[in-house]
Amino acid sequence: MVDVIGDIHGYADKLRALLAKLGYQQSAGAYRHPSRTAIFVGDLIDGGPQQLETVGIVRAMVDAGSAKAVMGNHELNAVAWATLDPANPGEFLRQRFSEKWGEKNRRQHEKFLAEVGEDSERHREIVAWFKTLPLWIEDGGVRVIHACWHPGFMSYLRPMLYPGNRLPDHLLEAATREPEDELERDTPEPSVFKAVEALLKGVETPLPPGQSFIDARGFKRTRVRVRWWSTENPTFRNVAMLPPEEAAQLSDAKVPSHLVPGYSNAPPLFVGHYWMTGRPVPLAPQFACVDYSAGRGGPATAYRCDGESRLVEDGFVSAG
Repeated sequence: MVDVIGDIHGYADKLRALLAKLGYQQSAGAYRHPSRTAIFVGDLIDGGPQQLETVGIVRAMVDAGSAKAVMGNHELNAVAWATLDPANPGEFLRQRFSEKWGEKNRRQHEKFLAEVGEDSERHREIVAWFKTLPLWIEDGGVRVIHACWHPGFMSYLRPMLYPGNRLPDHLLEAATREPEDELERDTPEPSVFKAVEALLKGVETPLPPGQSFIDARGFKRTRVRVRWWSTENPTFRNVAMLPPEEAAQLSDAKVPSHLVPGYSNAPPLFVGHYWMTGRPVPLAPQFACVDYSAGRGGPATAYRCDGESRLVEDGFVSAG
């Protein structure tokens, strides 16, 4: 029996409240449950006022065997921020100093850096722990990944990964730098960047040539994130992860099939990442998101899975 816990983003108070509601109690330095295990979907950091406390709670549980955790895109970003870029001396894989990206990247990561002490021994040690987190977990009859379960991309990556689906250091550059020829087009051929990007951030694709939409802030967009789990009439308009008024601007052209692998007739799957709001509900009979925007004023949310093959609304638990 497992409790899959969504993105926390540095809100340790919400996490403590959720663990208490789920029946976990502190014992010998870690939260534990007499009969259940927690699985965290990643994105422990960036956003809230308790970055180190959040990491400490989860890490203690993992060390004690009362929890497991997968890597989120914010953990990968933290690793890239701390890793020198072999192609650009003096720069890092997640750019700190570039005129185009440096300010944006630092703003997203600044609360974690302020707490940990940028480039301190503690910083390096926590980043080293982030590197031990797997990209996905299959455990206790459930599957957990941060953003997208894509069998094709996972099969491509699997022979290159360390045991336990962990990303090796020598793949970090390829995993965090988009090849120039993939910027404005999408092809079925995988790359390390494309695969890791999809698993940890979801599937995003360029729109058909000449097409765009105006987002809520008035910006013209030529790429869109899609509901990769939905294969029913998968047109850009139907599967775009956009408000209805923005999705209405898109065409009825079909999204390439390799970008919408779907998910059905398989073990229950849980993801985070998508900043859901409102009452938690399964997105498909065997698929649920447990990120209900704890980092933006929402509650910390979990799903209590007791071996059921079809997920139910009553399985969700929220606190904070």
